[in-house]
Amino acid sequence: MSAPHPLTPEQVTAFYDAHRTVRQYETHPDGSPLPLPAAHLEAILHAAQRAPTDATAQLYSLIRLTRPEVRARMAELTTNAHMATASEAFVVCADVRRTGRVLETGGRTPGHWPAIAVHFGIGDAVMAGTNLLTAAELLGYQGCWIGGVLNGLDGILDLLKLPPGVLPFAGLTVGRPAETPPQRPRVPRPLVIHTDEYRDGTEAELQEAVAIMNPIAARGGKPGDWVRLLNAYFGAGGSMEAREVHLVAALKRQGLWAGEDEAHPPSGDA
Repeated sequence: MSAPHPLTPEQVTAFYDAHRTVRQYETHPDGSPLPLPAAHLEAILHAAQRAPTDATAQLYSLIRLTRPEVRARMAELTTNAHMATASEAFVVCADVRRTGRVLETGGRTPGHWPAIAVHFGIGDAVMAGTNLLTAAELLGYQGCWIGGVLNGLDGILDLLKLPPGVLPFAGLTVGRPAETPPQRPRVPRPLVIHTDEYRDGTEAELQEAVAIMNPIAARGGKPGDWVRLLNAYFGAGGSMEAREVHLVAALKRQGLWAGEDEAHPPSGDA
């Protein structure tokens, strides 16, 4: 069924051009969160649950953070202060536990598929979170995805009492923006939209992409260096290498590790 009032291509483009990642939100004078009206909260949660899902399973859960002490601790664990000040803060999780419990309740035995769990669980979690954020933006809010859950995985698992089968993917905050960040550049389309088959970019195309993306890395009035920024995250000795060991440990703790040393190999494996 088509939308009741279809937008024009120009309106759709303008909507997505208005998207910003926002970390500073309007608050009460004392800095405490400014709640969303109940109808707005209901609308964004409804949107989250209308997201597509694989095999009908809805392999995700959203942990809504409401208590100030939980918000404050999450801000510490993620190193993102706006987890405490946003109107709404969530932890978006891949969740295969619920599906296993449904099978058990129906008298069936859950299978063993940890790699599939991560693949489809994260996919479902991202789609639900994206629906939530898009609905919030339609209502005039902005938000921020927070990869900083990887900064304190063990503490988050404990704080939120996440059982095996549930893995935090990202934080997500929403509120009225108290800042106006600039629109951030994007890699040229030919490098990310491929036709019929994957195509490696040429060195010249990659250099052009770096030139376009450099402003995203500008700091303190100094020209940006996107390669330097990527290197800090993804290069040898970067933060992603440091996070890797903690993510692997969390996957094992939550029963979602499919590596060679997994504790419970699939049935039929040696």
